[in-house]
Amino acid sequence: MARLDQTPKTVVISDLSHDGRGVAHWPEGHPQAGKTLFVSGALPGETVSVQQTARSKHFDEARTLQVLEASKDRVTPRCPHFGTCGGCALQHLDADRQIEYKQRVLLDNLQRIGHVAPQAVLPPLRADSWGYRRKGRLSVRRVEKKDKTLVGFREQDPRFVADLHECHTILPPLGFKLDLLGALVDGMDGRRDIPQIEFIGGDAAIALVFRHLQPLAEADRARLAAFGAEHGFAIFLQPGGTESVHPLNGTAPALSFHLSQWNVELQFKPLDFIQVNAKLNEAMIARALDLLDVQPGERVLDLFCGLGNFTLPLARVAGEGAVVGVEGDAGLVARARANAEHNGLNNVSFHAADLAQDLRGQPWLKRGFDKLLLDPARAGAIEALKQLPLKGLKRIVYVSCHPGSLARDAGYLVNEAGWTLREAGVMDMFPHTAHVESIAVFEPGRKG
Repeated sequence: MARLDQTPKTVVISDLSHDGRGVAHWPEGHPQAGKTLFVSGALPGETVSVQQTARSKHFDEARTLQVLEASKDRVTPRCPHFGTCGGCALQHLDADRQIEYKQRVLLDNLQRIGHVAPQAVLPPLRADSWGYRRKGRLSVRRVEKKDKTLVGFREQDPRFVADLHECHTILPPLGFKLDLLGALVDGMDGRRDIPQIEFIGGDAAIALVFRHLQPLAEADRARLAAFGAEHGFAIFLQPGGTESVHPLNGTAPALSFHLSQWNVELQFKPLDFIQVNAKLNEAMIARALDLLDVQPGERVLDLFCGLGNFTLPLARVAGEGAVVGVEGDAGLVARARANAEHNGLNNVSFHAADLAQDLRGQPWLKRGFDKLLLDPARAGAIEALKQLPLKGLKRIVYVSCHPGSLARDAGYLVNEAGWTLREAGVMDMFPHTAHVESIAVFEPGRKG
């Protein structure tokens, strides 16, 4: 492999890539003139000095050394670690332009991958843009050269853990104590046996889950207990798989969050999936329910339902109608059922099923439904959509965390199953990152 050319070069940025990097081409006179170049820290319209960081057959990669001509949309990043930490990609871009960029990513994906376009674009949903991240995974690594233990997200180069003192997107009670968390682990005898710390925040408590590869000494357990008591964290240990998670001292506060608009409380365990941005989550649920427009007596199917984030508010508004939630994780299904009972909802049922596998014979599918809500993982829902009796449905609302899989599935619904993509839009679940959360509404029959 040829060595990288480390000599600074000047390029003009023409666009933003799907992961938030500037797009340029090597200029005339360069040995690779015309070749695509992805530049971290650069914005469209800028002239920047760059240094090459990687090379491949079809494109090169570089980092910004100096902005020679800045975009009018450039802002000063709030976090001092921006540019090194890989947790954010867009802090240098004006917030209004960030959401416009995400909307363009969504529409480009729908056109390029699905060969579809919505009849209308929904106004973007936005909420808290700082201190919003209530769930995540922090990497832990003892670095002998620095004589310290680092706790943080991965750097832009994922081989390294970022040396973070603070994070402006994590819930503030934790985001401004990352250096204290690193010092805690560094003072433990088992500091080299802790590869990660997961965090999750409810309304009343933030839980920290310490993954450890060897049993912890009593002195280390005492250090963790004292740290949790001093800073108000619920401490959990994970010596093995997900089922091994347990509170440090045998008891821990219940973790939950309220959806006040529907008088629903969702209880969860420390490693359960919950939506990262609490205020955006409530706004997203409200929009999904508004778009679904459940009428009296209608039956609603909620696929990939998790803990019941959409299902339970749906049950609250469905009245005499019935709501069925289906999820592949049996543990989440059990907690969804418990949440339904906890909230006094008896018009909802939950079922465990692998939605990527053969669904024939599933009892919950036999009675039919009027409306469908989907909120799949990044892989999308194509296997489930191809098996569902779509002809009986009046409307589909699809919540997506990956525009590529949504575009593929939208292409199937419109171009093969004969549905219409009525509306689509973005929701800023992860401000300052390149993550694109979106929602789309489909109705039977092609129109236009």
